[in-house]
Amino acid sequence: MAQEGGSAEDGFVKIFDGKTLQGWEGDPTYWRVENGNLVGEVTPDKPLKNNTFIIWRGGQTKDFELKGEFRLTETGNSGINYRSVELDTIPFALRGYQADIDGRNRYTGQNYEERGRTTLAYRGQKVKVSSPDGQAKSLRDNVKNNAWTATTVTESLGASDSLKAHIKSDDWNEVHLVVKGNRLQHYVNGVLMSDVTDNDTINRKLEGLLGIQVHVGPPMKVEYRDLRMKQL
Repeated sequence: MAQEGGSAEDGFVKIFDGKTLQGWEGDPTYWRVENGNLVGEVTPDKPLKNNTFIIWRGGQTKDFELKGEFRLTETGNSGINYRSVELDTIPFALRGYQADIDGRNRYTGQNYEERGRTTLAYRGQKVKVSSPDGQAKSLRDNVKNNAWTATTVTESLGASDSLKAHIKSDDWNEVHLVVKGNRLQHYVNGVLMSDVTDNDTINRKLEGLLGIQVHVGPPMKVEYRDLRMKQL
């Protein structure tokens, strides 16, 4: 397994062919292939009511590494979901872990659980997540009882603004996810941005779907390319 954003390519397989959306499923209103890139775009005449994902249909993500590059406009808000669950009430909606990405790089690199426990680690944090206290037994109970999962910062990976300096605006950046067991590491341009050990046995997920997000908000465009995965 590559360490600290390493460049070893043994075992990586392309999951986007750069020509078609074969193997992916999403709303064609917002997703297309353009100039070899996977493009998600929200335009003024086609606003979003809910966050929407293009979902990889190649199988469940369990223990894996994912590499690729992303570029988005300043108003863009996106992310890569993994070990996620597809909702049956909203088309192309996912709930689960997300490597957060945004155009202003306020959140890029953090670990955010979409439609779940929200922020698990801000950029620059190494954390341990524990099970909810009291009588809360599930995510639904957490909401009802306001008993959210507890996170403990165990180490600093660097100040958020210092790490932000490694992320390019309106240009291509490399993302590298290393997901093994209950440890979830997010790298951008070879720099570790967040590191989560999820000990919440009630709410964590050890497998699930992979998808890429276009977020509700102002008009935006996000592009991904050279997406490749290695099963661990």
